[in-house]
Amino acid sequence: MILRRIFGAFLSCGVLWLVTGAGAIQKTAEKTAAPQPDRNSGAELYKRFCAVCHGNDGKGNGPPPRLSRFKEAPPDLTTLALRHDGKFPDAYVKDVLGSGAKLPDHGSAEMPVWGTAFKAMKGSGEADVTLRITNLTNYIKSIQAKE
Repeated sequence: MILRRIFGAFLSCGVLWLVTGAGAIQKTAEKTAAPQPDRNSGAELYKRFCAVCHGNDGKGNGPPPRLSRFKEAPPDLTTLALRHDGKFPDAYVKDVLGSGAKLPDHGSAEMPVWGTAFKAMKGSGEADVTLRITNLTNYIKSIQAKE
């Protein structure tokens, strides 16, 4: 009878140790795991969709025109505010990202319409598209040259 109680106490302590030990191991693993990038952050969206043409720094230094489908180098996104009298053109950038650049007659779009691409992404609704365009616009705004 006493042996059963002792065995039961040891068994209970062992189970308690396993449960709390496993929790501590899981918490340690969570702390050491690399953080996952936010797929909707402006910086991540820029890196994924824009940097290939506009360059990692936004200065339009992606692939040389002769090596890409572009006739000219893509515009320097860091000077948008400077080119608009010192004010960042939020509405214009959101419109270009969502609907594409306005084209001359019989011209072809060299820049993709990201609103359509964002809509086609798995699990995307209108709110997701708006969030991505807003975050990307804010990121481009954050990399503006200071005169």
